[in-house]
Order: sequence, then structure tokens, then C-alpha cells
Amino acid sequence: MSFPKYPAYKDSGVEWIGKIPAGWGVAPLFSISTENRDKNTGLKSSNTLSLSYGNIIERDKNNNFGLLPDSYETYQIVKFGDIIFRLTDLQNDRNSLRSAISRYNGIITSAYLSIKTAKNCCPFYISYLMRAYDCEKVFYSMGGGVRQSLNFKEFKYLPVILPPLPEQQAIASFLDRECGKIDALIAEQERLIALLAEKRQAVISHAVTKGLNPNAPMKDSGIPWIGMVPEGWEVMPLYLLFRLGRGRVISHEEIHENGGEYPVYSSQTEDDGVMGYINSFDFEGDYITWTTDGANAGTLFVRSGRFNCTNVCGTLFASKILNLYFVKEAISLSVKYFVRQDINPKLMNNVMSKIRISLPTYAEQNRISEMIAVIDEKYSNISKKMRKQITLLKERRAALISAAVTGKIDVRAQSKALAA
Repeated sequence: MSFPKYPAYKDSGVEWIGKIPAGWGVAPLFSISTENRDKNTGLKSSNTLSLSYGNIIERDKNNNFGLLPDSYETYQIVKFGDIIFRLTDLQNDRNSLRSAISRYNGIITSAYLSIKTAKNCCPFYISYLMRAYDCEKVFYSMGGGVRQSLNFKEFKYLPVILPPLPEQQAIASFLDRECGKIDALIAEQERLIALLAEKRQAVISHAVTKGLNPNAPMKDSGIPWIGMVPEGWEVMPLYLLFRLGRGRVISHEEIHENGGEYPVYSSQTEDDGVMGYINSFDFEGDYITWTTDGANAGTLFVRSGRFNCTNVCGTLFASKILNLYFVKEAISLSVKYFVRQDINPKLMNNVMSKIRISLPTYAEQNRISEMIAVIDEKYSNISKKMRKQITLLKERRAALISAAVTGKIDVRAQSKALAA
């Protein structure tokens, strides 16, 4: 990125900040902000807010899949321009984007820290500065205790880079404009990825319900969301095809104390669901597993070899010869109709056992599975390229924010150059 710089710089006096423009200063957070302590006593507000991926969003309390509080009176009042921090579990690098500015009036959990900036500060500039600190992992080095958490008494000494107020406002406006452009590009890439996934699913769904012969005579499957299937296919419940099982409780402590080569699969979907590795195994062979509880309930995987599952995983072991990759896709078409949607979504073994799928001959299962593998590789390659673009755009956004709030860019000179 090529942008104009300030004419002179000075040492900030803070090692991880480095040099800042000569006319800027550095002050502790408590000198330019106060902690919000206004509780929602008497239910003054019902507009529930949440910190999600670096944004404050409004939540629907009637469609809440998280744990509900005993009373929303314990929540804290948030006003437009307040900055919210999630300063718990700091050792978890994946839990990034821990701060955001609120553009709403409402309430948010008291587990978060909420601050209000002084009148001589632009809250939007401070919010961008905190985002830069977050990306540089500044908060991580400040935490202490088992959960690596911070409260305001500890956090208030955080050094804050302070340009004059007009420059703070100019930086915030510059970043709103430039980050808005990047965010629009990211949103477009994400939209294309979603459309790609829909197209992939449509092609696969057609193959596992209609087969590969477009001229095959058809019959009614008796399953409303599947409709007609080839005449020679069988429609059978899973309990006639599989022996159903369940994983067991496996703690992080057990994994830590019994490290080994055999994977432990959990309810998560990242990293192929791997929670860790231990020196023993509960399952051996070819299985389909699925997540029984939580936000990922109904997500299926094909597992092979020796492995373990936690208690939030169900297992399917075939009692006849089947192509598990074909069957996994066939089951996937139906699970959304069977997941119990409430505070904690579930798809338990007794429900899974009654799901019906349509089955061609084993030979045709194999042919369809081969076609699915080709489709998956094609769409996966395209999707990877799009996700790489998103990663690069996010890196550019983070670099732009960091450069602007630390004075590596003279944003007013940049704005004048663009206007000329």
C-alpha cells in the first residue's frame, strides 16, 4: 500500500507501538474513558445485543440458541458509541475480533466490558485502534488467571495512541470509507461461495435421488422432500441398514494425559471434527458419524480406521454392503427435517434410526459416489480460491486499520490527494 506519511515522527515510549507522528500523544485508557456500570434494573431495555465477529448485532430473544439468563436485569445498558470488549479466554487465538463499537441502544451480557469515551475523543477512532491492538494480539499478553481474563482495573492502563480530535475524526471517516469498500468485496465473495455451495448441493441431491439414468422409470418414494425415485431403488429406514451407537465422555484432561495417535472426534466441524489424539481407540472400521447435540446437530462425516467419538457423536456401522459416501449424502438430504430445533438443537439415535433413504444397487452407489467426488473436487478448488481472496482482503483491511491508527498514513493528505 502506497500512502502519504506524516512529515515527522517520534518514539511513543511504548515498545510494541513504536514511532508515532510528532503531533500525537499516548495516554492510558482510563484518562479517555470510563467503564459503564449501568445495569438493566427494572428491565429498562429489551433490545438484546451481542458481540459477533467484530460487530455489535441485535438479537431476537425469541429465537435464542444460546444459554438464556435467569433475568435480563443482570445485563448492562449499552448506548450508541459505547465500545464493547470480550476479554475472557484470551489464550484462545481463534477467539479474535474481541471488540466492537455499538451503533444501537440496548443491553448486553455483563460478562463483557463496556466503556464510554471522553468528549475529547472520537469513539469510532478508539474502536478502530482497539481493533488494531486486537489483531496484533496486544490483549493476550495482559491476561492472567485460569481463563486469561481482564477486568477494567487491569485493562485501564492500556496505552492509547491519541492524535488531535480532528485527526481522530478524519481517520475514522477514512477507515469507514476504505473498510466499507473491502467489506463489500468480502461480502460479494461470501455470496458467491454460498451460491456455489447451493449449486453443488443441487447437483448432488439430484444424483442421490434420481440416479444417473435420465430415462429410468420412476416411482413415488413416499418421502415428501425426496419425491420420485428410480423404480428399482429401495426405500429403507436406517435401522435396517446400520447398527447405531454413541461415543463416550472424553475430557480435555483425558486427552492431555493420554496422548497418542488415535483421533477423538467431537461435535465441532472445524479440523474435520478432531478434538485431539489419545493412545487408545473405541471404534475400528468404516463408519458414518454425526453430531447429536448443539449448533452442528445433524452434521455427518465418513470415518475410517481406528478412532474415538465423544458423547455428542452418534455412530452408524453398516449391517450390509454400502457405499458410505453415497449414503452420507442421502442422509444429509433428510436430517434438517429431523433435528429438534430449540435452545440446544438435537438429533438423537432414536430419531436418526427412523430416517428413510432411497438406495440403488451397490454398483450404482459406487458410480454416483465417483461422480460426487469429481464434483466435490471441482467446487472445492473454486471455493478455496475464493476463500483465499477473502483472507487476503481481511489481511489488507487489518493492515490498513493498523497503518491509519498508528500514523503510518497521513489520511488527511491522502484525502486531499484523492480529491485533487
